[in-house]
Amino acid sequence: MSHSPPRSGKSKTNKSLRADAATVMFLILEKGQSARQCLPELQEGHTEQDKAWLQEMVYGMLRRLPILQFWLRKLLDKPLKNKYKVVEHLIILGFYQLAFSRVSAHAAVSETVAATRALKAEPLKGLVNALLRNFIRQNLAELPVNNQQIEYGLPKWLYKRLNMAYPQELATINDAMLARPPIWLRVNQTKMDRREYAAALQEIDISFSTSDEHPDALILEKSVDVTALPGFDDGWFAVQDGAAQLAAYYLDPQAEERVLDCCAAPGGKTCHVLELQPKLSECIALDVDAKRLERVQENLQRLDLQANLLVADATDIETWWDKQLFDRILLDAPCSATGVIRRHPDIKWLRKNSDIQTLVDLQKQILASMWTMLKPGGTLLYATCSILPEENQLQITDFLEHNSDASLLKITQDETKSRPGRQILPGQGQMDGFYYARLLKS
Repeated sequence: MSHSPPRSGKSKTNKSLRADAATVMFLILEKGQSARQCLPELQEGHTEQDKAWLQEMVYGMLRRLPILQFWLRKLLDKPLKNKYKVVEHLIILGFYQLAFSRVSAHAAVSETVAATRALKAEPLKGLVNALLRNFIRQNLAELPVNNQQIEYGLPKWLYKRLNMAYPQELATINDAMLARPPIWLRVNQTKMDRREYAAALQEIDISFSTSDEHPDALILEKSVDVTALPGFDDGWFAVQDGAAQLAAYYLDPQAEERVLDCCAAPGGKTCHVLELQPKLSECIALDVDAKRLERVQENLQRLDLQANLLVADATDIETWWDKQLFDRILLDAPCSATGVIRRHPDIKWLRKNSDIQTLVDLQKQILASMWTMLKPGGTLLYATCSILPEENQLQITDFLEHNSDASLLKITQDETKSRPGRQILPGQGQMDGFYYARLLKS
Protein backbone atom coordinates (compact mmCIF):
# COMPACT_ATOMS: atom_id res chain seq x y z
CA MET A 1 0.00 0.00 0.00
CA SER A 2 1.21 3.48 -0.75
CA HIS A 3 1.66 6.40 1.59
CA SER A 4 -1.44 8.57 1.81
CA PRO A 5 -0.84 11.68 -0.25
CA PRO A 6 -1.04 15.22 1.06
CA ARG A 7 -4.51 16.74 0.76
CA SER A 8 -3.44 19.04 -2.01
CA GLY A 9 -1.37 18.05 -5.00
CA LYS A 10 1.00 20.85 -4.13
CA SER A 11 3.57 20.82 -1.41
CA LYS A 12 4.10 23.81 0.86
CA THR A 13 6.54 25.31 -1.63
CA ASN A 14 3.84 25.36 -4.31
CA LYS A 15 5.60 22.65 -6.27
CA SER A 16 3.29 20.18 -7.96
CA LEU A 17 3.98 16.68 -6.65
CA ARG A 18 2.28 15.00 -9.58
CA ALA A 19 4.09 17.13 -12.16
CA ASP A 20 7.38 16.21 -10.47
CA ALA A 21 6.50 12.49 -10.48
CA ALA A 22 5.68 12.67 -14.21
CA THR A 23 8.96 14.52 -14.86
CA VAL A 24 11.01 11.86 -13.04
CA MET A 25 9.33 9.13 -15.12
CA PHE A 26 10.02 11.12 -18.29
CA LEU A 27 13.72 11.49 -17.39
CA ILE A 28 14.08 7.77 -16.64
CA LEU A 29 12.11 6.36 -19.57
CA GLU A 30 12.75 8.92 -22.30
CA LYS A 31 16.20 10.23 -21.31
CA GLY A 32 17.75 7.11 -19.76
CA GLN A 33 18.58 8.72 -16.41
CA SER A 34 18.57 6.54 -13.30
CA ALA A 35 16.19 7.26 -10.41
CA ARG A 36 19.28 7.88 -8.29
CA GLN A 37 20.27 10.68 -10.69
CA CYS A 38 16.98 12.51 -11.12
CA LEU A 39 14.68 11.72 -8.18
CA PRO A 40 16.59 13.59 -5.40
CA GLU A 41 16.66 16.76 -7.52
CA LEU A 42 12.88 16.70 -8.03
CA GLN A 43 12.33 15.93 -4.33
CA GLU A 44 14.10 19.19 -3.40
CA GLY A 45 11.80 21.69 -1.77
CA HIS A 46 9.15 19.11 -0.79
CA THR A 47 8.37 18.12 2.80
CA GLU A 48 9.65 14.76 4.09
CA GLN A 49 6.16 13.28 3.74
CA ASP A 50 5.90 14.54 0.14
CA LYS A 51 9.36 13.23 -0.72
CA ALA A 52 8.31 9.78 0.49
CA TRP A 53 5.08 9.98 -1.51
CA LEU A 54 6.96 11.02 -4.64
CA GLN A 55 9.36 8.07 -4.37
CA GLU A 56 6.49 5.71 -3.62
CA MET A 57 4.62 6.80 -6.77
CA VAL A 58 7.68 6.69 -9.04
CA TYR A 59 8.82 3.26 -7.81
CA GLY A 60 5.26 1.98 -8.01
CA MET A 61 4.90 3.12 -11.63
CA LEU A 62 8.25 1.57 -12.56
CA ARG A 63 7.20 -1.72 -10.98
CA ARG A 64 3.86 -1.80 -12.82
CA LEU A 65 4.83 -0.04 -16.05
CA PRO A 66 3.71 -2.64 -18.66
CA ILE A 67 0.10 -2.71 -17.42
CA LEU A 68 0.01 1.10 -17.15
CA GLN A 69 1.27 1.40 -20.74
CA PHE A 70 -1.22 -1.25 -21.85
CA TRP A 71 -4.07 0.85 -20.43
CA LEU A 72 -2.65 4.00 -22.00
CA ARG A 73 -2.56 2.38 -25.47
CA LYS A 74 -6.15 1.25 -24.99
CA LEU A 75 -7.42 4.75 -24.22
CA LEU A 76 -5.09 7.15 -26.07
CA ASP A 77 -5.59 7.20 -29.84
CA LYS A 78 -2.09 8.32 -30.76
CA PRO A 79 1.07 8.94 -28.74
CA LEU A 80 1.81 12.46 -27.52
CA LYS A 81 4.91 14.08 -28.95
CA ASN A 82 7.66 16.61 -28.24
CA LYS A 83 6.98 18.96 -25.31
CA TYR A 84 3.74 17.12 -24.47
CA LYS A 85 5.39 13.66 -24.17
CA VAL A 86 5.71 14.17 -20.40
CA VAL A 87 1.89 14.27 -20.18
CA GLU A 88 1.77 10.56 -21.06
CA HIS A 89 3.69 9.94 -17.83
CA LEU A 90 1.24 12.15 -15.96
CA ILE A 91 -1.69 10.09 -17.29
CA ILE A 92 0.11 6.89 -16.29
CA LEU A 93 0.50 8.36 -12.78
CA GLY A 94 -3.26 8.93 -12.70
CA PHE A 95 -3.86 5.28 -13.69
CA TYR A 96 -1.42 4.08 -11.05
CA GLN A 97 -3.13 6.07 -8.30
CA LEU A 98 -6.55 4.79 -9.34
CA ALA A 99 -5.48 1.14 -9.62
CA PHE A 100 -2.79 0.63 -6.99
CA SER A 101 -2.84 3.37 -4.34
CA ARG A 102 -5.06 4.62 -1.53
CA VAL A 103 -5.52 8.03 -3.16
CA SER A 104 -9.23 8.75 -3.53
CA ALA A 105 -10.53 8.62 -7.11
CA HIS A 106 -11.63 12.26 -6.87
CA ALA A 107 -8.16 13.47 -5.79
CA ALA A 108 -6.40 11.23 -8.31
CA VAL A 109 -8.38 12.79 -11.16
CA SER A 110 -8.57 16.44 -10.06
CA GLU A 111 -4.95 16.79 -8.86
CA THR A 112 -3.54 14.94 -11.88
CA VAL A 113 -5.50 17.21 -14.22
CA ALA A 114 -4.33 20.27 -12.24
CA ALA A 115 -0.69 19.18 -12.70
CA THR A 116 -0.91 19.93 -16.44
CA ARG A 117 -0.46 23.56 -15.46
CA ALA A 118 2.90 22.96 -13.77
CA LEU A 119 3.98 20.97 -16.84
CA LYS A 120 2.97 23.88 -19.12
CA ALA A 121 0.53 21.57 -20.86
CA GLU A 122 -2.81 23.20 -20.01
CA PRO A 123 -4.21 22.66 -23.53
CA LEU A 124 -4.21 18.90 -22.67
CA LYS A 125 -6.22 19.35 -19.47
CA GLY A 126 -9.41 18.08 -21.09
CA LEU A 127 -7.65 15.05 -22.58
CA VAL A 128 -6.14 14.03 -19.22
CA ASN A 129 -9.52 14.44 -17.52
CA ALA A 130 -11.32 12.39 -20.20
CA LEU A 131 -8.80 9.53 -20.12
CA LEU A 132 -8.88 9.20 -16.33
CA ARG A 133 -12.68 9.26 -16.28
CA ASN A 134 -12.78 6.66 -19.08
CA PHE A 135 -10.39 4.51 -17.08
CA ILE A 136 -12.82 4.58 -14.13
CA ARG A 137 -15.92 4.13 -16.28
CA GLN A 138 -14.49 1.12 -18.15
CA ASN A 139 -13.27 -0.38 -14.87
CA LEU A 140 -9.95 -1.19 -16.56
CA ALA A 141 -8.14 -1.93 -13.30
CA GLU A 142 -10.39 -4.96 -12.74
CA LEU A 143 -10.29 -6.42 -16.25
CA PRO A 144 -7.94 -9.38 -16.92
CA VAL A 145 -5.08 -8.75 -19.36
CA ASN A 146 -4.29 -12.39 -20.26
CA ASN A 147 -0.62 -11.64 -20.78
CA GLN A 148 1.78 -12.87 -18.10
CA GLN A 149 4.65 -10.60 -19.12
CA ILE A 150 2.43 -7.51 -18.73
CA GLU A 151 0.91 -8.76 -15.47
CA TYR A 152 4.38 -9.43 -14.06
CA GLY A 153 5.52 -5.90 -14.90
CA LEU A 154 8.62 -7.11 -16.77
CA PRO A 155 10.14 -5.94 -20.05
CA LYS A 156 9.77 -8.63 -22.76
CA TRP A 157 13.48 -9.50 -22.95
CA LEU A 158 13.80 -10.01 -19.19
CA TYR A 159 10.56 -11.98 -18.95
CA LYS A 160 11.87 -14.37 -21.66
CA ARG A 161 15.26 -14.83 -19.97
CA LEU A 162 13.78 -15.42 -16.50
CA ASN A 163 11.12 -17.76 -17.86
CA MET A 164 13.82 -19.81 -19.56
CA ALA A 165 16.12 -19.90 -16.51
CA TYR A 166 13.47 -20.31 -13.79
CA PRO A 167 10.22 -21.70 -15.24
CA GLN A 168 9.15 -23.10 -11.83
CA GLU A 169 10.22 -20.16 -9.67
CA LEU A 170 9.19 -17.29 -11.96
CA ALA A 171 5.99 -16.38 -10.09
CA THR A 172 7.80 -16.33 -6.74
CA ILE A 173 10.70 -14.30 -8.16
CA ASN A 174 8.25 -11.83 -9.61
CA ASP A 175 6.28 -11.43 -6.38
CA ALA A 176 9.57 -10.61 -4.63
CA MET A 177 10.52 -8.10 -7.33
CA LEU A 178 7.22 -6.26 -6.88
CA ALA A 179 7.39 -6.27 -3.07
CA ARG A 180 8.96 -3.59 -0.92
CA PRO A 181 12.28 -4.86 0.44
CA PRO A 182 13.07 -4.77 4.15
CA ILE A 183 15.89 -2.68 5.63
CA TRP A 184 18.82 -4.85 6.75
CA LEU A 185 21.30 -3.46 9.26
CA ARG A 186 24.78 -4.86 9.77
CA VAL A 187 26.04 -4.20 13.29
CA ASN A 188 29.66 -3.00 13.29
CA GLN A 189 31.27 -5.64 15.48
CA THR A 190 34.36 -3.48 16.06
CA LYS A 191 32.03 -1.26 18.13
CA MET A 192 29.48 -3.69 19.65
CA ASP A 193 27.73 -6.98 19.12
CA ARG A 194 24.26 -7.58 17.69
CA ARG A 195 22.73 -8.20 21.13
CA GLU A 196 23.82 -4.77 22.39
CA TYR A 197 22.51 -2.96 19.31
CA ALA A 198 19.25 -4.92 19.43
CA ALA A 199 18.77 -3.61 23.00
CA ALA A 200 19.30 -0.03 21.77
CA LEU A 201 16.55 -0.53 19.14
CA GLN A 202 14.18 -2.14 21.66
CA GLU A 203 14.52 0.91 23.88
CA ILE A 204 13.02 3.09 21.16
CA ASP A 205 10.39 0.50 20.16
CA ILE A 206 11.85 -0.42 16.77
CA SER A 207 10.86 -3.97 15.95
CA PHE A 208 13.20 -6.29 14.03
CA SER A 209 13.91 -9.92 13.30
CA THR A 210 17.21 -11.81 13.01
CA SER A 211 18.64 -14.39 10.62
CA ASP A 212 20.60 -17.49 11.67
CA GLU A 213 22.80 -17.11 8.62
CA HIS A 214 23.78 -13.53 9.51
CA PRO A 215 25.39 -13.18 12.97
CA ASP A 216 25.70 -9.38 12.68
CA ALA A 217 22.34 -8.56 11.06
CA LEU A 218 19.01 -7.11 12.19
CA ILE A 219 16.09 -6.92 9.78
CA LEU A 220 13.78 -3.98 10.45
CA GLU A 221 10.09 -4.67 10.16
CA LYS A 222 9.12 -1.11 9.19
CA SER A 223 10.67 1.56 7.03
CA VAL A 224 12.56 4.17 9.10
CA ASP A 225 14.97 7.03 8.59
CA VAL A 226 18.18 5.10 9.26
CA THR A 227 20.19 8.27 9.92
CA ALA A 228 17.95 8.88 12.97
CA LEU A 229 18.66 5.42 14.48
CA PRO A 230 20.91 5.15 17.57
CA GLY A 231 24.62 5.36 16.77
CA PHE A 232 24.36 6.20 13.07
CA ASP A 233 26.92 9.02 13.28
CA ASP A 234 29.12 6.92 15.57
CA GLY A 235 29.28 4.06 13.08
CA TRP A 236 27.47 1.45 15.17
CA PHE A 237 25.90 -0.09 12.06
CA ALA A 238 25.68 0.02 8.28
CA VAL A 239 22.72 -0.58 5.96
CA GLN A 240 23.42 -3.64 3.81
CA ASP A 241 21.11 -6.31 2.39
CA GLY A 242 21.50 -9.80 3.82
CA ALA A 243 22.70 -11.27 0.51
CA ALA A 244 25.52 -8.71 0.27
CA GLN A 245 26.44 -9.37 3.91
CA LEU A 246 27.41 -12.94 3.02
CA ALA A 247 30.40 -11.77 0.95
CA ALA A 248 32.74 -11.11 3.89
CA TYR A 249 31.88 -14.45 5.55
CA TYR A 250 32.47 -16.39 2.32
CA LEU A 251 35.75 -14.55 1.68
CA ASP A 252 36.81 -15.46 5.26
CA PRO A 253 39.81 -13.07 5.55
CA GLN A 254 42.57 -14.03 8.00
CA ALA A 255 44.97 -11.89 10.05
CA GLU A 256 48.04 -10.51 8.22
CA GLU A 257 46.59 -11.27 4.78
CA ARG A 258 46.61 -8.93 1.80
CA VAL A 259 43.07 -8.51 0.46
CA LEU A 260 41.72 -6.81 -2.67
CA ASP A 261 38.08 -5.73 -3.04
CA CYS A 262 37.66 -5.23 -6.78
CA CYS A 263 34.80 -3.00 -8.02
CA ALA A 264 34.39 -1.96 -4.37
CA ALA A 265 32.02 1.05 -4.51
CA PRO A 266 29.96 1.96 -2.52
CA GLY A 267 32.05 0.03 0.01
CA GLY A 268 29.63 -2.05 2.09
CA LYS A 269 31.59 -5.26 1.51
CA THR A 270 34.99 -3.58 2.05
CA CYS A 271 33.79 -2.31 5.43
CA HIS A 272 32.40 -5.69 6.44
CA VAL A 273 35.68 -7.44 5.54
CA LEU A 274 37.54 -4.96 7.81
CA GLU A 275 35.01 -5.41 10.61
CA LEU A 276 35.40 -9.20 10.44
CA GLN A 277 39.19 -9.04 10.26
CA PRO A 278 40.72 -5.80 11.60
CA LYS A 279 44.25 -7.31 11.48
CA LEU A 280 44.77 -7.52 7.70
CA SER A 281 48.22 -6.54 6.51
CA GLU A 282 46.53 -4.52 3.74
CA CYS A 283 43.07 -4.01 2.28
CA ILE A 284 42.79 -2.32 -1.12
CA ALA A 285 39.40 -1.09 -2.37
CA LEU A 286 39.55 -0.62 -6.12
CA ASP A 287 37.01 1.02 -8.40
CA VAL A 288 37.11 2.64 -11.83
CA ASP A 289 34.78 5.46 -10.73
CA ALA A 290 36.46 8.14 -8.59
CA LYS A 291 33.11 9.69 -7.63
CA ARG A 292 31.80 6.37 -6.33
CA LEU A 293 35.04 5.75 -4.41
CA GLU A 294 34.20 8.89 -2.43
CA ARG A 295 31.21 6.96 -1.07
CA VAL A 296 33.58 4.17 0.03
CA GLN A 297 35.68 6.75 1.90
CA GLU A 298 32.56 8.21 3.59
CA ASN A 299 31.45 4.74 4.73
CA LEU A 300 34.92 3.84 6.02
CA GLN A 301 35.13 7.12 7.90
CA ARG A 302 31.72 6.79 9.58
CA LEU A 303 32.49 3.21 10.66
CA ASP A 304 36.05 4.09 11.84
CA LEU A 305 37.79 1.75 9.41
CA GLN A 306 40.75 2.11 7.08
CA ALA A 307 41.54 0.80 3.61
CA ASN A 308 43.71 1.94 0.71
CA LEU A 309 41.49 3.36 -2.03
CA LEU A 310 42.56 3.06 -5.63
CA VAL A 311 40.93 4.54 -8.75
CA ALA A 312 41.87 2.15 -11.54
CA ASP A 313 40.56 -0.07 -14.33
CA ALA A 314 40.42 -3.67 -13.12
CA THR A 315 41.11 -4.98 -16.64
CA ASP A 316 44.28 -2.91 -17.06
CA ILE A 317 46.41 -4.18 -14.17
CA GLU A 318 49.73 -3.07 -15.70
CA THR A 319 48.84 0.55 -14.91
CA TRP A 320 48.40 0.05 -11.15
CA TRP A 321 49.40 -3.36 -9.80
CA ASP A 322 52.65 -3.48 -7.78
CA LYS A 323 53.20 -7.20 -8.61
CA GLN A 324 52.58 -8.19 -4.96
CA LEU A 325 50.17 -11.15 -4.97
CA PHE A 326 46.95 -11.14 -2.93
CA ASP A 327 45.87 -13.81 -0.44
CA ARG A 328 42.20 -13.13 -1.10
CA ILE A 329 40.29 -11.24 -3.78
CA LEU A 330 36.64 -10.26 -3.68
CA LEU A 331 35.39 -9.61 -7.19
CA ASP A 332 31.96 -7.97 -7.02
CA ALA A 333 31.65 -7.97 -10.81
CA PRO A 334 29.75 -5.36 -12.85
CA CYS A 335 26.45 -7.02 -13.72
CA SER A 336 22.86 -6.57 -14.89
CA ALA A 337 21.71 -5.99 -11.26
CA THR A 338 18.61 -8.11 -11.99
CA GLY A 339 18.73 -9.41 -8.41
CA VAL A 340 18.14 -5.97 -6.86
CA ILE A 341 15.19 -4.81 -8.99
CA ARG A 342 12.95 -4.72 -5.91
CA ARG A 343 15.21 -1.94 -4.54
CA HIS A 344 15.86 -0.23 -7.89
CA PRO A 345 12.87 -0.84 -10.18
CA ASP A 346 14.30 1.55 -12.82
CA ILE A 347 16.86 -1.21 -13.65
CA LYS A 348 14.12 -3.01 -15.59
CA TRP A 349 13.80 -0.10 -18.00
CA LEU A 350 17.40 1.12 -18.14
CA ARG A 351 18.89 -2.30 -18.97
CA LYS A 352 18.65 -3.67 -22.51
CA ASN A 353 18.90 -7.27 -23.71
CA SER A 354 22.08 -6.41 -25.63
CA ASP A 355 23.77 -5.26 -22.37
CA ILE A 356 23.96 -8.82 -21.06
CA GLN A 357 26.58 -10.14 -23.49
CA THR A 358 28.65 -6.97 -23.05
CA LEU A 359 28.58 -7.50 -19.26
CA VAL A 360 29.44 -11.20 -19.58
CA ASP A 361 32.50 -10.31 -21.70
CA LEU A 362 33.60 -7.66 -19.19
CA GLN A 363 33.16 -10.04 -16.23
CA LYS A 364 35.27 -12.64 -18.04
CA GLN A 365 38.02 -10.10 -18.66
CA ILE A 366 38.11 -8.85 -15.04
CA LEU A 367 38.02 -12.41 -13.68
CA ALA A 368 41.07 -13.34 -15.82
CA SER A 369 42.94 -10.22 -14.63
CA MET A 370 42.18 -10.88 -10.96
CA TRP A 371 43.28 -14.52 -11.23
CA THR A 372 46.81 -13.48 -12.27
CA MET A 373 47.12 -11.41 -9.06
CA LEU A 374 46.09 -14.22 -6.69
CA LYS A 375 48.66 -16.27 -4.73
CA PRO A 376 48.75 -20.04 -5.18
CA GLY A 377 46.61 -21.30 -2.29
CA GLY A 378 44.65 -18.04 -2.42
CA THR A 379 40.87 -17.61 -2.62
CA LEU A 380 38.86 -15.57 -5.11
CA LEU A 381 35.20 -14.90 -4.32
CA TYR A 382 33.16 -14.04 -7.42
CA ALA A 383 29.94 -12.16 -6.68
CA THR A 384 27.15 -10.49 -8.66
CA CYS A 385 23.75 -9.06 -7.76
CA SER A 386 22.34 -10.78 -10.86
CA ILE A 387 20.06 -13.78 -11.24
CA LEU A 388 20.91 -14.50 -14.89
CA PRO A 389 22.82 -17.80 -15.37
CA GLU A 390 25.03 -16.30 -18.13
CA GLU A 391 26.60 -13.93 -15.60
CA ASN A 392 26.80 -16.49 -12.83
CA GLN A 393 26.93 -20.28 -13.05
CA LEU A 394 27.75 -20.34 -16.76
CA GLN A 395 30.49 -17.73 -16.28
CA ILE A 396 32.15 -19.78 -13.53
CA THR A 397 31.72 -23.13 -15.34
CA ASP A 398 33.49 -21.60 -18.33
CA PHE A 399 36.28 -20.23 -16.10
CA LEU A 400 36.86 -23.62 -14.41
CA GLU A 401 37.02 -25.31 -17.81
CA HIS A 402 39.70 -22.94 -19.08
CA ASN A 403 41.85 -22.62 -15.93
CA SER A 404 43.38 -25.88 -14.72
CA ASP A 405 44.79 -24.17 -11.59
CA ALA A 406 41.26 -23.22 -10.46
CA SER A 407 39.02 -25.43 -8.34
CA LEU A 408 35.72 -24.90 -6.60
CA LEU A 409 35.81 -24.21 -2.88
CA LYS A 410 32.23 -25.15 -2.09
CA ILE A 411 29.89 -22.72 -0.36
CA THR A 412 26.98 -25.18 -0.29
CA GLN A 413 26.93 -28.97 -0.23
CA ASP A 414 25.07 -29.40 -3.52
CA GLU A 415 27.56 -27.52 -5.72
CA THR A 416 29.11 -29.36 -8.64
CA LYS A 417 31.52 -28.33 -11.39
CA SER A 418 28.60 -28.02 -13.80
CA ARG A 419 26.46 -26.17 -11.24
CA PRO A 420 28.95 -24.12 -9.27
CA GLY A 421 28.28 -21.47 -6.64
CA ARG A 422 25.23 -20.38 -4.70
CA GLN A 423 22.37 -18.58 -6.47
CA ILE A 424 20.11 -16.64 -4.11
CA LEU A 425 16.82 -15.59 -5.69
CA PRO A 426 15.02 -12.34 -4.74
CA GLY A 427 13.00 -12.78 -1.55
CA GLN A 428 14.77 -15.98 -0.38
CA GLY A 429 15.43 -15.50 3.33
CA GLN A 430 14.22 -11.88 2.83
CA MET A 431 17.38 -11.25 0.75
CA ASP A 432 18.05 -9.66 -2.64
CA GLY A 433 19.00 -11.84 -5.61
CA PHE A 434 22.74 -12.59 -5.51
CA TYR A 435 25.29 -15.09 -6.75
CA TYR A 436 28.52 -16.31 -5.13
CA ALA A 437 31.21 -18.72 -6.28
CA ARG A 438 34.44 -19.35 -4.37
CA LEU A 439 37.53 -20.39 -6.29
CA LEU A 440 40.79 -21.82 -4.97
CA LYS A 441 44.07 -21.35 -6.86
CA SER A 442 46.49 -24.28 -6.83
